[in-house]
Amino acid sequence: MFQQLAAAYSYSYQTTTSSSINGTALTLMILGILGLSVLSIVAMWKIFTKAGKPGWASIVPFYNLWVLFEISGKPGWYSLIALLAIIPILGFIAYIAFLVLYIMAMLELAKRFGKSTVFAIFGLIIFSVVGYLILGFGDAKYSGTPVNTVAS
Repeated sequence: MFQQLAAAYSYSYQTTTSSSINGTALTLMILGILGLSVLSIVAMWKIFTKAGKPGWASIVPFYNLWVLFEISGKPGWYSLIALLAIIPILGFIAYIAFLVLYIMAMLELAKRFGKSTVFAIFGLIIFSVVGYLILGFGDAKYSGTPVNTVAS
């Protein structure tokens, strides 16, 4: 009886793979990240040269943060706090501390380029690549001292 039952059912499976879809999505994500990285480097290069710093500093990891903090009027060693984020116990606390310092630096950077606090929040903190492009390629001039601006 079991043999007749087993013969009545076919146990062939057809599997479909979506590896080509996943591969395409992964390729597009990698190209998008590379594109944003290149745009960010180019924009930071222009910002650094406007501020009188070497443009090549935008290519060097962690040193570009050091220079960005210096341009903002903050100590460059603030960027080293980002390195503490790799330590397991201190990682989360260091990340939060770096995030707070980064926000403070971006608020100051916007002032030094004559931009408002609203621009700092939306342009440099939330949409940083776009904000860097505006500062680098726009008509904003770097003044070594903060410019008193009113949020509009």
